[in-house]
Amino acid sequence: AQLVESGGGLVQPGGSLRLSCVASGFSFSAYEMSWYRQVPGKERELVATINSLGSNTDYADSVKGRFTISRDNYKKTVALQMNSLKADDTATYFCRRAPLVTYTITYPEVWGQGTPVTVSA
Repeated sequence: AQLVESGGGLVQPGGSLRLSCVASGFSFSAYEMSWYRQVPGKERELVATINSLGSNTDYADSVKGRFTISRDNYKKTVALQMNSLKADDTATYFCRRAPLVTYTITYPEVWGQGTPVTVSA
């Protein structure tokens, strides 16, 4: 199982970026997916989550109304549209596959390598 993020970069305050995460090696449509972010010296923070069908999403209060998580189960991708970016959004953003517990086996979480986002004038 592998997750590969892309789309990070430098953007001015108020600007937008779209992050993408491509999955491979597992049944993508069975898993809840999330975006996290981390600043050096701080704990990794949950940004947004989307359920396996894409019918339910949840966001950190700090990004509600500005960020949108979405997924395409055919293309095995999950995206994070980030609008009205602020300096406080500067971080490395990670894609995560949630663990999946069944009666016979537990499939562990999987993390991507991260993509850096810098919001600065």
